[in-house]
Amino acid sequence: MFGPTQSMLKGIAVAGVLLGGSVHVARADNPIIQTLYSTDPAPYVWNNTVWLFTGHDENGATNYDMRDWRLYSSTDMVNWRDWGVMMSLKTFSWARADAWAGQVIERDGKFFYYVPVTKNSGGYAIGIGVSDKITGPYKDALGRELLANGGIDPTVWIDEDGQAYMYWGHSGAYYVKLNKDMLSYSGGLVSTSVENFIEGPWLHKRNSTWYLTYSSFGGSNEDIKYATSTKPTGPWASKGQIMAPQGKSFTNHAGIIDYKGGSYFFYHNGALPGGGTYSRSVCVEKFSYGSDGSIPKMVMTDAGAPQIEALNPYQQVEAETIAFSSGLTTAAKSDGGIYVTSISNGDYIKVKGVDFGTGAASVDLRLAAASGGGKIELRVGSQSGTVIATCAVDATGGAQTWKTVSCPVTGASGKQDLFFKFSGSNYNFDWWQFKHAA
Repeated sequence: MFGPTQSMLKGIAVAGVLLGGSVHVARADNPIIQTLYSTDPAPYVWNNTVWLFTGHDENGATNYDMRDWRLYSSTDMVNWRDWGVMMSLKTFSWARADAWAGQVIERDGKFFYYVPVTKNSGGYAIGIGVSDKITGPYKDALGRELLANGGIDPTVWIDEDGQAYMYWGHSGAYYVKLNKDMLSYSGGLVSTSVENFIEGPWLHKRNSTWYLTYSSFGGSNEDIKYATSTKPTGPWASKGQIMAPQGKSFTNHAGIIDYKGGSYFFYHNGALPGGGTYSRSVCVEKFSYGSDGSIPKMVMTDAGAPQIEALNPYQQVEAETIAFSSGLTTAAKSDGGIYVTSISNGDYIKVKGVDFGTGAASVDLRLAAASGGGKIELRVGSQSGTVIATCAVDATGGAQTWKTVSCPVTGASGKQDLFFKFSGSNYNFDWWQFKHAA
């Protein structure tokens, strides 16, 4: 997203504290990512999973400082696994700044990532990353921009007849018809009229209706509006506001999907500690379309979407699968995996709706520690709930020397929220897995 001009920002104070600091707050499940500041959600349903592509605001930024794109996934809409960096500005040798709002779509076994950037020579352009796997890594598909007309925030949809459309824009909406290779277009750039359009378009189709959701000016900050059409090229009829402006972040950016019988509205705000215009966070709400196909007006909540299936603790679960957390961050391993790091005394991870069934006897934790002295308490219900296991963190020989620790478990049965509460510091956490009672 482009966001405000300097004149629009006059008088707006933005906090710049690090997420990995000492602020620990009790929250529900929105924002859904807490290990860093995330922006511009682009959800995509593939292989019975929601894949959430996001932008990333750098810690302590005093202007838009966005250098890479991230990926998360979920099958229950509350516990989100972190897959790390999928693509960055370094992917495009011809780009120098502004890893803003992009979107991924699959065609013929390949995944195409359409993103806006600022070129080395100046000016906004749209590039394309491509990968054989949804999890990346994505490589520059063209070695140059797809197009450059000063527009940003591309959104892509493939119709039932196979024709793909890409919309984008800033203070004016444009579209092109993409060719089947998804790397070129036919017919030229077309300007289309969308009432109060500013940026952040999201194109989708439901039944026979086309929807264009977008960011608009709702006063001092952006709101989210939408328009509909019977054709992917318009004309677009304004249908009003979906979400009113918020106080902390000038921008907002929407993404809409249907998944496992529900409809979901993704957006971003400044709700995390230190949050603001340059430190935003992705959230989600569940909604239902009206009988006439209308999208209801929604408010931002800290509850988020409801859980739609329980989590199985008897399979290996990545430690970076999180409903909510405080204080810690994630990092990439040399083998490409992700682990939880920057752990400090009092940090925690919440995993929602864990189904222990008739009971667990033990739990395995995959840990690495240069020095020992820490411990991990596993609690159910809340941060202060019943302790079901306590695992000592001993030195493993190095911060990347991984060992599996097994700890006895008592009192874990039924469906519970699980909390990992950390004491000490200077250790890393890769995965966990419970074992059934005999």
